[in-house]
Amino acid sequence: MLAVTDGSESAVLQPSRPAALLAALLLNANSVVSADFLQRVIWGEETPAQAKSALHSCVLRLRRLFGKYGIAGNTIEAVPGGYRLTADAATLDLVQFRELLDQAYATEEPDAELRLLRSALALWQPPLLANVPSDLLHRDELPRLHEEWLRAIERVFDLELACGRHREAVAEIWPTARAHPLHERFTEQLMEALYRVGRRAEALAEYRRVKNHLAQALGVDPGPALQRLELAILRGESEQSPPPQGRPVTRGDPRPAASGGPAPVRDAGADPVAGEPVEGGRVLDSLVGAGLLEEGPRGLYRMHELLRVFTRAAAADGVGGAAPPGRTGHTPTPSQRPSAVELHPTEA
Repeated sequence: MLAVTDGSESAVLQPSRPAALLAALLLNANSVVSADFLQRVIWGEETPAQAKSALHSCVLRLRRLFGKYGIAGNTIEAVPGGYRLTADAATLDLVQFRELLDQAYATEEPDAELRLLRSALALWQPPLLANVPSDLLHRDELPRLHEEWLRAIERVFDLELACGRHREAVAEIWPTARAHPLHERFTEQLMEALYRVGRRAEALAEYRRVKNHLAQALGVDPGPALQRLELAILRGESEQSPPPQGRPVTRGDPRPAASGGPAPVRDAGADPVAGEPVEGGRVLDSLVGAGLLEEGPRGLYRMHELLRVFTRAAAADGVGGAAPPGRTGHTPTPSQRPSAVELHPTEA
């Protein structure tokens, strides 16, 4: 909400033309804002014939409001071509917010960075510009502000995870991920936090939730990073957090670290100990246990997309004569179960 305060009293501006003018000047503080742009902010693309004089009247109303709250009358300057509002961190939250972010991103100490980021985010009071009637500002300026917030809150969660504060991170990330279901990075962070506190099933449930949402909203699957993270959790890779390393902190691939965890699914054609062939039933059990196959009713199976890709690649290379996707209609016994390359994936 756009408001003016003298430190003891605050006035929330009513939706009006002066409010739209003030918002445009504040978003571009310490820069010259053209009169043409300000007119479009206030009236849209079809400005009235008397827009120039009406704009000047809005400026005078703002100056009177500033005077009421002890703000210097020359805060809004008339300059050639437009107006400029002078502000610093002591007088405008947006300037203070950006200065704190700059300081945070410049430091190499994770705790100091986290402290600065939290101070910056404490200034964030949504909904932004809720009392500003300007389609232009809501269309062009708000997305830019939102990106600044996204970058800051993502970084906070990264730091929390890197410092090993996973339980605290779960409580913080959860509502943010729910409020931004299309922002997959929040779901990645939530899944990682849940997994590292031993809540594997809930982490996988979050993946299914966002997958369903993306399919319904956009008709797409989760991105590669989320898919890799799901597979890492299915495989039961290490739950150890990487140590804090200053900047950057675990920003690229958010998967749980692979070192020290259970071994991935072994080669279907070799015994893990003696190097001798393994029966098909053992391979099938390993694939089910790793989450690459999901066993359904009456011996039917659903194949994980990654295994489907591997199977198709093997078939294309002529390895093992893999059969095309189909269904199995009976429940095989361990001695009857097919080998990996003979397995028929299903959609059960």
